[in-house]
Amino acid sequence: MTKKVIILMADGFEDVEAVTPIDYLRRAGIEVTTVSISENLTITSRWGGIKLIADTTLTELIKQDINILDAAIIPGGIPGASNLAASKETSLLLKNLAAAGKLICAICASPVVVLSPLGLITGKKFTCYPGLEEKVTDGIWLDDPVVVDGNIITSRAAGTSGDFAIAIIKALLDEAAGEKIAKTVLLK
Repeated sequence: MTKKVIILMADGFEDVEAVTPIDYLRRAGIEVTTVSISENLTITSRWGGIKLIADTTLTELIKQDINILDAAIIPGGIPGASNLAASKETSLLLKNLAAAGKLICAICASPVVVLSPLGLITGKKFTCYPGLEEKVTDGIWLDDPVVVDGNIITSRAAGTSGDFAIAIIKALLDEAAGEKIAKTVLLK
């Protein structure tokens, strides 16, 4: 059965942290749905001003059975991560997915800005953009490019986006699938 993943998008998202997981996961045969948290399908990135057209909106997504989802990916970037954190619907969705044991994957500022206020990294090992870890008092910060702790996968920044995506593929499929994509894109 094909694995199903959503990537939650808000204006100000970090370009590479969103596009790399979308690309790598789709190469691995994982169904990735881009989700705008606003009613506007067009989302603008932080640095490049890249306009990404989402597959659906959060309003439409939550009308569906979210139990069919295997994971949610949360790119970083400020104000993107702050915009995600400000969305009550996003917070509720993430808490429900985490409670159901689904993978929650966050990179850069998002582990601290989005996941920490929801209690999703409480007592868990995590990583994030350097310096932001100081804002988390109830998680276990590691200075690693990617950290996997149970159903939570976190990563540091744009430069670790490839490793982040490969870790997600390995968690959803298997080690060999992740290594195949890493080799295909010359990541390793």
